[in-house]
Amino acid sequence: MKKTTLLLLTAASLLASSAFAQNPPAADRPNNNAVNSSGQNNSSQPVAGANSFTEGQAKSKIEEAGWTNVTALKKDDNGVWRGKASKGGSTADVSLDFQGNVNPTK
Repeated sequence: MKKTTLLLLTAASLLASSAFAQNPPAADRPNNNAVNSSGQNNSSQPVAGANSFTEGQAKSKIEEAGWTNVTALKKDDNGVWRGKASKGGSTADVSLDFQGNVNPTK
């Protein structure tokens, strides 16, 4: 009976430790580059990908980045919202990718 209990406890301990080894602490996990929650761009060029922002959300994100008079927003074949906006007294083409990066289009 004692051997069976010891065997079961050992097996349970091994299973528990291997489960922890497969899920490192959040600080050790790589960033999810699909979401840019830092408020800063993580790319100087729009990143292609499945964009779930609605047109209204895209406009709001661009405005949050300091742009005004956001117009003519259209989502392209790469999932990037593109339009026109003003900043610092001049108008430019701007883009918003699926990660939330807002960039003037070059």
